[in-house]
Amino acid sequence: MFTGIITHIGKVEELKFNDALLKISVEKKIDRKLEKGCSIACNGICLTLIAKEKSGKKTFLSFQASEETRTKTTLQNWKKNQKINLEFALRIGDELGGHMVLGHVDGTAKIRTIKPIKNSYEFIFETRFMKFIAKKGSVVLDGVSLTVNETGKNFFSVNIIKHTMTNTTFQNMKIGDLVNLEIDPIARYWLK
Repeated sequence: MFTGIITHIGKVEELKFNDALLKISVEKKIDRKLEKGCSIACNGICLTLIAKEKSGKKTFLSFQASEETRTKTTLQNWKKNQKINLEFALRIGDELGGHMVLGHVDGTAKIRTIKPIKNSYEFIFETRFMKFIAKKGSVVLDGVSLTVNETGKNFFSVNIIKHTMTNTTFQNMKIGDLVNLEIDPIARYWLK
């Protein structure tokens, strides 16, 4: 389980879709012991760590992704050197800063508009999952826990504050990009 609070940015070093392998490098120090088999959210996708190695200041994390994961998420579009939001699994005693996040991506959302508003940015997304998205409810986009501001027939909006913009991959996003979408687990079962 996760909270949607991004702690590290990784970089895609290697993609081997035939073998379903993925390697991500992290330069910022990781202050926890990562064991083979642990869960790490990569752009919101809960992936199992299959190998870890250190080289200089970099830590390399390797994962294997199923066909289901690749077809339901943006993973199939990832490129070498792309930046990835990372969050390590919640430990007992950790702060619950965002909301309950499972890392089980429901699908994708497409950025329709990005508009600066004072010290934040309004992002408008379109998705086919609107029946599960509630105004002032929670949503996870590329692993980031966010509050929904407005909803419409096939769109919703969120505000990204400057801190989030600077410390996540939202700083690199542009209109037309797809992001991984995890709907609020409560909405998933309540509105089923």
